[in-house]
Amino acid sequence: MEVSTLTAILDTTLAVVFTWVAYKTGQLIWKYTPYSYPNARIRAMEARLLTDQRLSELSESGTLQNFVVNLEDTDYGERLSSLSSYNLEEVERALELSLSDLLELMVKIMPKRIRGLFEIMLEEWDVRNIINVVKAKFSNLPPQDFIIPTGKLLPKVRAMAESKAMEEMLVILEGTEYEEPLRKLLLREIDLQAFEVELYKIYYSRLLKYVKSRKGEERIISQEFVNMLIDYKNINVILRAKLSSLSPEEIRNLIIPGGSLSRSTIEAMINSEDVMMALGELEGSRYGEVLKDVREAIEEGKIEKVEEALKKYMIKRMKELSQFYPLSVAVALAYLLEREEEVRKLKAIAKLIEDKVKPEKIKEIVGEMA
Repeated sequence: MEVSTLTAILDTTLAVVFTWVAYKTGQLIWKYTPYSYPNARIRAMEARLLTDQRLSELSESGTLQNFVVNLEDTDYGERLSSLSSYNLEEVERALELSLSDLLELMVKIMPKRIRGLFEIMLEEWDVRNIINVVKAKFSNLPPQDFIIPTGKLLPKVRAMAESKAMEEMLVILEGTEYEEPLRKLLLREIDLQAFEVELYKIYYSRLLKYVKSRKGEERIISQEFVNMLIDYKNINVILRAKLSSLSPEEIRNLIIPGGSLSRSTIEAMINSEDVMMALGELEGSRYGEVLKDVREAIEEGKIEKVEEALKKYMIKRMKELSQFYPLSVAVALAYLLEREEEVRKLKAIAKLIEDKVKPEKIKEIVGEMA
């Protein structure tokens, strides 16, 4: 074989190799680089999460005003500094709005290919607001008092609150996914509870549809996250329904489609005789071990302990995924869950301060929530 022929073959081989390397490098850059900035920013925010020592100090605030002042240097400071008065309702609302602010930040900084997840999660505030206004209207209460000032549909929600007739609310929601459930409610085809469930079914179906449209790691992580959210809601609904002695058919109507629990497990829980037997049906699932330590609390009717255990597990699982996929959406989702738990504890401290509970007791209660 001539030297020129060998040279040509070698040149072609090198060109193929370099092309393949360039392609793979481009893939890696496309896959991971967009997460470098948002994850660095989230890691910095993680470092500002309140320690147990800080929560203990907040428990000694004595008054809601001191409680707010003691949070001025935290990520809640901006919202709390705008309070018009130091009452529990306003403090709790400011803390909740900080979570809305966090989701809006995620929408701005996360890669475009996963940004939609956080945009849809923001829509839960629309669901909550619509439910609150409709319930207030049916109860002849001032609906403006129940609006959380955030969400894409906030102008529509405020218009609903100011409407004079129920039918006006239907016109305001025309063209949205929430129009049909409201129509059914006004025609008395469903009750208020079913209306609320219908809205949440719409919300979670949108989340599921979105995460299933993702690819690779983003689909793996975001789909597991949404499945856990649905499992969390369904498990709590079933256990609370069992405590209230609802019939299997009534419970079945409250279930959100989706999640990682099999249909047979959900059905077994629904058809179980009591709350403890319903809990027993989870023993073979991913949540069996998680809930083993709260059986005694459930026997006493403390379903909030189930909620705490499940949220703790969700945080742990997202943190595991963030370690396995360090440059991924798992970092943001883990932090979001941590902040939700932090807000839950802060709201508990504020409520206990308002109720004049002694600092030592507040510390004890909040410590049990960890």
